[in-house]
Amino acid sequence: MVLQNNVILQNNIPSRLHFTDHAIGKRTITNPDTGQPAVRTVLEFEVDLLDGRAVVAKFSTMAEKLASQFKPYLDDRSYRNYDFILTQRGEGYLRTWTVQVIPRTGR
Repeated sequence: MVLQNNVILQNNIPSRLHFTDHAIGKRTITNPDTGQPAVRTVLEFEVDLLDGRAVVAKFSTMAEKLASQFKPYLDDRSYRNYDFILTQRGEGYLRTWTVQVIPRTGR
């Protein structure tokens, strides 16, 4: 689902995304446990296709487990040659993701 130009994954619903660019940066968040501000590293992608529809949106994650699955595609930006089907399951610290990588052919 796209809300305010951000892709928000819904539990147990696969989303197919195509990325055109990415950035790694810092973001200040409110720690849900302490209520205090905390600085976290974020991986943010520019999304041009979501479930086959053209969009202008961002997808970001602070979850190391999810970000590590994109690592092989970041340095050379080869993620541009793939679609990624992401399925989120669970809540909070127990959240997991399934990532399916689909080569883009004939485009």
